[in-house]
Amino acid sequence: MIAPGETIGIVGGGQLGRMLSMAAAQLGYRTIIFDPNRRTCAADVAAGHVCADFDDLLAMEDFAAQVDVVTYEFENLPVDPLLVIGKRLLPGTKSLGISQDRGREKEFIEGCGARVAPWRCIDSAEDVRSAVEALGHPIVLKTRRYGYDGKGQAWIRSADEAEAAWDAIGREPAVAEKGVPFDHEFSVILARSADGSHAFWDSPDNSHEGGILRRSTVPAPAAVLAQVEEARDFALRIAEALGHVGVLTVEFFASADGPVVNEIAPRVHNSGHWTIEGAETSQFEQHIRAVCGLPLGSTALAGRKAVMENLIGPEVERWPELMAAPGVHLHLYGKGEARPGRKMGHFTKVEP
Repeated sequence: MIAPGETIGIVGGGQLGRMLSMAAAQLGYRTIIFDPNRRTCAADVAAGHVCADFDDLLAMEDFAAQVDVVTYEFENLPVDPLLVIGKRLLPGTKSLGISQDRGREKEFIEGCGARVAPWRCIDSAEDVRSAVEALGHPIVLKTRRYGYDGKGQAWIRSADEAEAAWDAIGREPAVAEKGVPFDHEFSVILARSADGSHAFWDSPDNSHEGGILRRSTVPAPAAVLAQVEEARDFALRIAEALGHVGVLTVEFFASADGPVVNEIAPRVHNSGHWTIEGAETSQFEQHIRAVCGLPLGSTALAGRKAVMENLIGPEVERWPELMAAPGVHLHLYGKGEARPGRKMGHFTKVEP
């Protein structure tokens, strides 16, 4: 067990690292951020900041010597430098390595017995044409690495769009997925401890705009609730096969055939931000509890309903209006320039 008063290292300095640091501080921990940017919103609320490239092995060794346990806030990280941390890295490199390659991720998910959309690996224009013949259309091409919030994706809705879609993703190694008709998108967010104990939060119904999460709502509608039990079984199988310690998020489509896994995130997740005010234990506090070997907290709803909405780009200028609204909990990330598509904050409203 990592006792309060000791130090947690967080690799990545974005808003998830910021919220992890704040949750850690409430439990009496210090945090040190590892991030190559000189100013990061996570470092603003942490006790220290190692400013170095993620692949700087000497800097990573120095960072590891300053902390008692290490976690990460996003998955697009080079794995090899993290190996110097050893068993003090939680979740481990297996969760990281599988989740950052969509082809490897899909093979792993299928090996756990979970349902995914029909798919093919893509390495060439010929592979794209073969995938269209095998899967039909529509299909979506997704780069195998470094895609998020709709980036690195292109749809093929007719055979003559294949070449343009391949060009649109930069002719990078990819996967082709059959488009899945679905009624809702939802996520299963769970926390797992090293001893195998685990806890689920209520699954939020997620709405996206332009590939970016717009809002998450709990409780989810009946069409989602009917699939949550099977989806939780899939998610737990994945977590156990990974030996995952910490929060794990599995995104699903609610389809006519049952829950279909879209992708996994080996970390706290945007669709779980509602838990800060909407659950008895937030996903951020629970992650700190899990990686430090503390008992997991209750995930019960703190109210009748919770809705979380992202503030994207210039929408952050709504902050005075939101701050004045009764019952609204506003979170601003302190990220500087409000570029289009950039998540600048969120707000949550909980109905008692």
